[in-house]
Amino acid sequence: MVDRADSFSGSRIVVASRNPAKVREIRRVIEGLPVEVMDLAQAGFDAEIEETGQTFAENAAAKALAVAEATGELALADDSGLMVDALGGRPGVLSARYGGDDLTDSQRVELLLRELAQVPHARRAAQFVCVLALAVPGRILARWAGRVCGVIADKPQGTGGFGYDPVFLYLPAGRTFAQMTPDEKNAVSHRGRAVRRLPEVLRRLSEADWPH
Repeated sequence: MVDRADSFSGSRIVVASRNPAKVREIRRVIEGLPVEVMDLAQAGFDAEIEETGQTFAENAAAKALAVAEATGELALADDSGLMVDALGGRPGVLSARYGGDDLTDSQRVELLLRELAQVPHARRAAQFVCVLALAVPGRILARWAGRVCGVIADKPQGTGGFGYDPVFLYLPAGRTFAQMTPDEKNAVSHRGRAVRRLPEVLRRLSEADWPH
């Protein structure tokens, strides 16, 4: 259990996600940090966490607190999603459940493309947003965000990644996230940008005199 800010170095962090692709991305991005990254199964956490927040920040905080309280460990939670300008910011916080809990990733992509069928390429701007929350039992230590802008492609392209990656076209690369290697995607993605700030966040917390 983490009980002092200066004990972050060499501590354990539980990633509060059941999405193995997310956990792999986080592990890959922070590889080399003096922390042990555990998933929920390794931490012995099997409870369900309802995502009832109206914002990414609210959901990330709720997940981080729930896992920290249950495990007694430092917990890192993310809530992320796709926001499409032409759809008024949808799917937003409902990205992983858009269209219903029973849809697959590919079916959600199909739904998104149907909704954008009459929207010209010039109006298909979108952004991926990731909010990370870091918590110890009973306390949120920090929340911060990463985002990346792109365009929704006319059809899925590529086989990598997950979720909406096959239709998220990152213009500087001229490819969708699903057409990139994991390292290429992590270098520019919303989650990659957010996770790369973790060392800075831990350093600042270590220097701060926060109550515990």
